[in-house]
Amino acid sequence: MERCPWCGTDPLYVAYHDNEWGVPERDADRLFEFLILEGAQAGLSWITVLRKRDNYRRAMDNLDPRKVARYDDAKVAGLLQDPGLIRNRLKMRAAVDNARAWLELQEAGIDPAALLWDFVDGEPRVNRFRSLAEVPAVTPTAEAMSKDLKKRGFRFVGPTIMYAFMQAAGLVNDHLVSCPRHRDLA
Repeated sequence: MERCPWCGTDPLYVAYHDNEWGVPERDADRLFEFLILEGAQAGLSWITVLRKRDNYRRAMDNLDPRKVARYDDAKVAGLLQDPGLIRNRLKMRAAVDNARAWLELQEAGIDPAALLWDFVDGEPRVNRFRSLAEVPAVTPTAEAMSKDLKKRGFRFVGPTIMYAFMQAAGLVNDHLVSCPRHRDLA
């Protein structure tokens, strides 16, 4: 049995693969963090974001949606000067807008975690891929999730981003069947 080859040998990436990726996450605050970081990753490699994750937590109030939602233009401008973050204005504004949309869900009596998990009927979908070539970048479920979140005011939540989110947060188990984590999480 060998781990999924996408994580290579970088110790940070290996630890992420072995301890976090694909582990079902139901905590709303942690899911919000995944959503923001997956949006920040668009067009970049995940290892780039992973290396900056602690900086995001430090600079953005531990990615607490209640705090991020209150960021004004001056705060965003300051964040865009931080070399420890991905300094993309659209992604940073989307993080603030997504925090506001997240809170609007809660204010409407909708648990964001439950909403996201409803797309997989509350249980992780266990796939049985044998090679990375078999793993899709997008699925109909990710497309539906993306469409729903966009309708609710979220940004940087395209179908590819949402499928990566589903993989990271354990809504799907996309560890290859040859990986010990597939069995552990199945």
